[in-house]
Amino acid sequence: MSTATTSAPAETPESTPRLETATGSAAIAVRRGILRAPVYVVLAIAAVLSVLPFCWMIIASTHETSDLFGTPLPVTPGGALWENLARLQESVNFSQVMFNSFAIAVVYTVFSSIVSIMCGYGLATYRFRGRSILLGVVLVTMMIPMQVLLVPLFQMMASAGWIDSYQAVVLPFLANAFGIFLMRQGFLDFPVSLIEAARIDGANEFRTFYRIVLPVARPQIAALVIYTFISQWNAFIWPLLMLNTEDRYTVPVALNTMIGMSRVDYSGLMLGSLLATLPLMLLFLVFQKQFVSGLLGGAVKG
Repeated sequence: MSTATTSAPAETPESTPRLETATGSAAIAVRRGILRAPVYVVLAIAAVLSVLPFCWMIIASTHETSDLFGTPLPVTPGGALWENLARLQESVNFSQVMFNSFAIAVVYTVFSSIVSIMCGYGLATYRFRGRSILLGVVLVTMMIPMQVLLVPLFQMMASAGWIDSYQAVVLPFLANAFGIFLMRQGFLDFPVSLIEAARIDGANEFRTFYRIVLPVARPQIAALVIYTFISQWNAFIWPLLMLNTEDRYTVPVALNTMIGMSRVDYSGLMLGSLLATLPLMLLFLVFQKQFVSGLLGGAVKG
């Protein structure tokens, strides 16, 4: 009776380099992970520190103001959320001021975005004398402090009879220098040959702009819309000067009225700030991909 013995297959010359390559790749991956570990730790700490104020705002909005100054500080949500919400609504009519802020921000975003897109398209596409000078003037306006413009703009709105009106809040800042520059940078990379081909085919300027150029610039437009909406939603100084009627206040102006000379409703302020922050967070979370790609899309163009 014969017995058969099987031996392990010998390593072929072809399998040895593959094994060495796999081992070397694993070692390189481990080495990279070790080198990047401090970076990840720093980023994790920064992320936690950035989230802590928002967590404290949530906790503080569910407690009474007296609890926020007690010892120890509350670290878990309390049970005064609905009482704070009712007091907030009673003191500043919060639902109305939220609607005011939303309406003003939407109107401003629509018209300011149209102005920025058209101006940026003109500065990037058309060749005319003085184009560089005009772009320089637009960029210089970004260096002018807001405080310098308050008095002349207030006098203009008063002479027009627009004090305590929404058009006084929206119209003076429709031409946004940053928005114009952002869209100009985005349109610089657009192939001019496509525009010229559309003109040869008989398309007018509006049709060329609407059907050919705008679809390509969607990331930059999304970034512009988000930036414009957030800037108007958070605007405080100019609406504070223009609006005198409480029912026309925006959220930042209304929350400012809750700060009294002798007593400050901190729990109400925290709840109002939390509710005012949620729309911005939702807006950014929904459009964050377009926002980042739109900003990066125009970051390396000259």
